[in-house]
Amino acid sequence: MEPGSGADSGDPASANAKVKRDMVVNLPHQEKPFSLWPGKYHSPVTAALWHARSSFVERARNLAMDGPAQSNLLSKTPEENRTSVVYNFASDKTLREEYRNPWNSIRIGKLLEDLDALAGTIAVKHCSDSDHTTRPLLLVTASVDKISMKKRLRVDVDLQLAGAVAWVGRSSMEIRMEVIQPVRETMDKDDVALIANFTFVARDWKTQKAAPVNFLVPQTEEEKQLFAMGNARDAHRKKLRMESSSSNGSSPFLKQYNDRLTQVLREGRVLCEMPALADRNSILMRDTRLENAIICQPQQRNMHGRIFGGFLMRRAFEIAFSTAYVFGGIRPLFLEVDHVDFRRPSTWSNHGFMLK
Repeated sequence: MEPGSGADSGDPASANAKVKRDMVVNLPHQEKPFSLWPGKYHSPVTAALWHARSSFVERARNLAMDGPAQSNLLSKTPEENRTSVVYNFASDKTLREEYRNPWNSIRIGKLLEDLDALAGTIAVKHCSDSDHTTRPLLLVTASVDKISMKKRLRVDVDLQLAGAVAWVGRSSMEIRMEVIQPVRETMDKDDVALIANFTFVARDWKTQKAAPVNFLVPQTEEEKQLFAMGNARDAHRKKLRMESSSSNGSSPFLKQYNDRLTQVLREGRVLCEMPALADRNSILMRDTRLENAIICQPQQRNMHGRIFGGFLMRRAFEIAFSTAYVFGGIRPLFLEVDHVDFRRPSTWSNHGFMLK
């Protein structure tokens, strides 16, 4: 996913007035039609986020790409880009029905799609320099780290998505997203039902090269702790990249990986070549695979003409759920996604293939 940025007028003060701290975005009443922005039609919540992002979108669409790149890096706090979306499930039957699954619970895949949209909006807000003469950055979802479900969600109780930038590197940032239920004025730690960390990278819209992003200045102890955790994850990712590029396989990580792979292949070879001697409770991994080919429709574009990352993540989650359901013969309960990588962009004229 590549969310864009921009302003609907040349007045920076007008754009700033629309970006409030701890902004709560409620689903808009469709009193007047919006412009036919690519990527707008996904769910009521993503429509609300497009509404909140309207000032940035118009700037991005009307700005000449030969304008100067952003050169002034600002220092911003997590509070300045903190954004939340409220789902009025208790009172809105139509909205509740759109998110209901066959077991009278919430469709997790749709929440993941909305989390990606909200994270994109937060990234745009943090990277904006409020200067209508500079070309905006092109922001790309690089990965999602450790999506963890803390408790079961209910479809008949109001729910809130909330997030803020937690860590910033030179050209990348990590956005911590939370799903909160129930929604109340004073939030308790037990109210957090799901946590995910989205990593975005910034590119220059014209050169497609890495571009620096605004600095992040954590204020509270919790924000400083999250920033330190983001630093640790970034260092761990760099270490894994260095170890995986090593050709001798002597690193502890690669040794452990190769040992485990050898063990798994040994068990699979027995099942393939001498099934009578194999464990009767074993099954080959390839026999559990489900496959789905989807045509990427133009309605699923983002503003850059590429497929919305949240849509792909939802489809991947749903086929993973189906695979677990078919394999186990009983409805699985979602607990955690270890990692999601967006390795390359997908255009709407291509097919998307997802295997599990």
